[in-house]
Amino acid sequence: MGVAGPPGPVMDRDEVDRALARLGAEHEAIETSLLALQDHAGRRLLEGAQLTGTTRERWSSAEQAITLLWAYFDAYAGALRTAREIRSQRRWPNRDDLMELTDLLRGESVTVASGASTGGLSPSITGPAKLSEQFTLAAIVERMNDLYASSLDMVVAADAVWSALPARIDLLAAELGRTRQLAHSVGVRPGEHPAGDDLERITAVLTRLREEVVSDPLAYWQKAAGSSAPGGGRPDTTAYDREARAIEDVRREIDAVLTVRQDAEARLGRLRDVLSRADRTLAEARSARGEVLAKIAASEVPAVSGPPTALQEQLATAAEYRRHGQWNRLSPLLESLETKAEDELLRARESLTAVTAPLAVRAELRGRLDAYKAKVGRLGFAEDPFLVERYDAARRMLWSAPCDLRAAESAVLRYQRAAADVLAAPTDQRGES
Repeated sequence: MGVAGPPGPVMDRDEVDRALARLGAEHEAIETSLLALQDHAGRRLLEGAQLTGTTRERWSSAEQAITLLWAYFDAYAGALRTAREIRSQRRWPNRDDLMELTDLLRGESVTVASGASTGGLSPSITGPAKLSEQFTLAAIVERMNDLYASSLDMVVAADAVWSALPARIDLLAAELGRTRQLAHSVGVRPGEHPAGDDLERITAVLTRLREEVVSDPLAYWQKAAGSSAPGGGRPDTTAYDREARAIEDVRREIDAVLTVRQDAEARLGRLRDVLSRADRTLAEARSARGEVLAKIAASEVPAVSGPPTALQEQLATAAEYRRHGQWNRLSPLLESLETKAEDELLRARESLTAVTAPLAVRAELRGRLDAYKAKVGRLGFAEDPFLVERYDAARRMLWSAPCDLRAAESAVLRYQRAAADVLAAPTDQRGES
């Protein structure tokens, strides 16, 4: 849509002809724009839809604005037609003709009756109520431009939302249906698994979302910041994107359940093996504790717990879930059991280490004693009476039961010091001794 020329003094023939040519082109452009708006797919959808909320309010105003646009256009076309008729009367218009044409082309020559000019719109759009309104051609074009822009903006926005969201929601709903069937096949159902509850919630949300998008598309339109062009913005897909991500989360959960179904037997076998090793380790620890208590004196030996019966019961429950195909229950139970079984095996090993610590200390002392004896022997002091006495004393303590580790360690240290003293003495002193 264009804008008519500025007002001025009495126009000459050339100015009139140029103005009429410009207004003729403008008339054609305005008519083309109005017909395009009238035939816009979004406008036809709006006319036939059961609208609610913001869209219903704005479409009510837009319908009145479109009606008013045509009334303005008819008045504008009538004024232009009158000017053309006057100009066509003479090849060389006289002054009276030029004055009349100037008034038509630049003055307030367009009259719109009050009923047409208001069109039921609020005074904020059309101004105070009057019996009729007078416009210049430039003013009525400006008014049409404003009404056209606001009407087209509303129509384009609604059409953009309808073109983008319902089809995407339908595709997502179809994907949701396939996901629900797969979920049911692996036992993921509402009330039995959180993912089943999520599917029910997503279904309800998508149904409501589609209804809202169809009845109130402008509620899902995000206008571009700072844009004044009609249709400047994009559909707001926030709610849709959120539910799409939720479906993806459910699908991943179902994939995890499917994975459990595929390798459940192998995982159960590994769990049985880990728990069996933990049980054997604890049995070894209990046996070792008895040996320590019998062979080591004055030593604190920690108690050893019994076999992991609670985990065995849970393992039996897991096997039951597998037999009955309750994969949704089996999945979290297996994950929990795998962690607990590894912890139990580690605890059993730590218990065995703690129980056998006194035997390890005794073995270390025995090894140290024999190592020093071998060293003394290589240096030719194996028959030294003092060293033999100290060695025999330490050995009796370490090879007797129950063994007093503190006394035995002291005896080994005495032997080490005696050996060190002998080995450190000068050669002549060694001979004397």
